[in-house]
Amino acid sequence: MQERNVSPNNFEQCIKCTICTAYCPVVAVNPRYPGPKQAGPDGERLRLKNKYFYDENLKYCMNCKRCEVACPSGVKVADIIQSARRRFSREIPDLRDRLLASTDFMGRLARPVAPLANAVVSLGPVKGIMDVMMDIEKAKTFPKYQRKGFVHWFEKEARRSQGGYKKKIAFFHGCSTEFQHPEVGVAFVKVLNAVGYGVELIDEKCCGVAMIANGLWNAAKRHAEHNVRVFGEVVKAGMPVVAVSSTCAFTMRDEYPDVLEVDNSAVRDSVTLVEKFLFGLVDSGEVKLVFKDDYRARIAYHVPCHNEKLGWGIFTKALLGMIPGVSLTTLDSNCCGMAGTYGFKKENHAFSMEIGRPLFENIRSVAPDFVCCECETCKWQIEMCTGYQTLNPILVIAQALDFEATAASNK
Repeated sequence: MQERNVSPNNFEQCIKCTICTAYCPVVAVNPRYPGPKQAGPDGERLRLKNKYFYDENLKYCMNCKRCEVACPSGVKVADIIQSARRRFSREIPDLRDRLLASTDFMGRLARPVAPLANAVVSLGPVKGIMDVMMDIEKAKTFPKYQRKGFVHWFEKEARRSQGGYKKKIAFFHGCSTEFQHPEVGVAFVKVLNAVGYGVELIDEKCCGVAMIANGLWNAAKRHAEHNVRVFGEVVKAGMPVVAVSSTCAFTMRDEYPDVLEVDNSAVRDSVTLVEKFLFGLVDSGEVKLVFKDDYRARIAYHVPCHNEKLGWGIFTKALLGMIPGVSLTTLDSNCCGMAGTYGFKKENHAFSMEIGRPLFENIRSVAPDFVCCECETCKWQIEMCTGYQTLNPILVIAQALDFEATAASNK
């Protein structure tokens, strides 16, 4: 596909109200960042006249999309900023950025020696070396790699039974489920099976969000083109593509065409999040969820920024609210400050912590049994900064579900 010389986005719809700037979590803490209005629509008008108007400080944008949620005119502000970075940035990703962006590569590299790798990167002296030599913030803790991932479990424990289901979905499990949190994938399969759906794995590649954030545009585009091609095959077979990460789902639906210029129009509407998919089944009366009588939990639900942009937090809230023993508090709308790899970078750490502070204080004031959210990097940030365990909603549903009664109700 030939590169365009101009942004595909709708900057001319900007009415210069600056609401996006008021809602931007970065501009309030980082004086170097010009803000979404100036970096987005205003800057685009100048950049189209002369590329030398590009400002490298656009790299401080977290791509959280809160500016787009706030915009009354529907301007794709963050997409304009990311597209400008793609077209005009002269910075070359260094080793740190390449390692942080290569989530699947690093997972495969660490897996054979997972216990050793986890132990080494958690050591204070090693953190200090990475801080000095690579500008990876020493206060951050990397999520632990698992020796055996989700796919290993699926092939050993679940593959053969999936053929017994007439209805099927294609599961995009993503890097974190494969390498760090296979329990999320296990819960996904068990819940979907209980409601009468078989699960098919696909030849997926990382959604590419970390590559976009770190300027590995060509690699991100290759991943996008591969995934769209694979999605096309399963969609033709009548299967939706269901994810457990809100950021993966958002990236594959919206970033592929708007930032990477990869046409996903044939599959976009078939890419969804498991909570939205499950709620649709329940709401239509197609399936019934039966929960345990003795499950009790006080849950604080954090809507990740990308799920807020999708507008799909309502489905998670509805599902969690169906569990009789749950006391659910929806936290105030705030960014956690992690933004994927953003918070791991030394130069962003102070900004990341200040951005997340209102959320952390909100969680402490609620004092829940645990926090719930659909984004793995929000999970890492919340757990590191508050000490509260943070679970993907599908894990909570699996913990609360009476599998036998649910399966019997959906035969």
